[in-house]
Amino acid sequence: MTEDKKLVRFDWFVKFMLRDKSNFEILEGFLSELLKEDIHIIEILDAESNKNSKTDKFNRVDILVRDDKDERIIVEIQNNKEYDYLQRILFGAAKTLTENIDEGQPYSTIKKVVSVSVVYFEAGQGIDYIYHGQTVFTGIHKKDVLALSEEQQGLYGKALPQDLYPEYYLIKAADFDENIKDTLDEWVYFFKKGEIKESFTAKGIVKAKKKLNVAKLTPAQ
Repeated sequence: MTEDKKLVRFDWFVKFMLRDKSNFEILEGFLSELLKEDIHIIEILDAESNKNSKTDKFNRVDILVRDDKDERIIVEIQNNKEYDYLQRILFGAAKTLTENIDEGQPYSTIKKVVSVSVVYFEAGQGIDYIYHGQTVFTGIHKKDVLALSEEQQGLYGKALPQDLYPEYYLIKAADFDENIKDTLDEWVYFFKKGEIKESFTAKGIVKAKKKLNVAKLTPAQ
């Protein structure tokens, strides 16, 4: 079996495992470690949007979920090299955002969108293997960071504009040096190697190991 074929099969398995509607524990565990907060998934939504016109573009994502804060989280596992991938995740977040508000609704009802991508190609140049992107308003002259007013904080329950705007997480699994520094790295190690060590303690990873062991069984077993 070539490495490419092995990678594609593992890519399929990860999507299948994270999309399991019968138990959100695995996906919740991974997202909790990444976002550094306890994530509770309410439902997995339709991952492909409808076209409003024949010139509109489909929004196809691997996994789209709604959490208990009514926010949307997109998760994509991507093997195939795409030079325009950064624009693709921008489109996916923007499309998801606009589909969460109907005509006549106030803009305050727009739901926050978090985009998470695990990629196995050079999606951008950099020396790290995990990148986080968000919109921060910084003063040109005073260099201060814009915050929400008291009235806005009361309306949104948030302190900063970046808490409202889409956020992006890019995990370059192939660039991980396998030096495990924390529980999030345990997940990145799994995404790269397709293996889970007995010593791993990250949220949801024990459940993932059970599914991985079943996936490795022969049909007879």
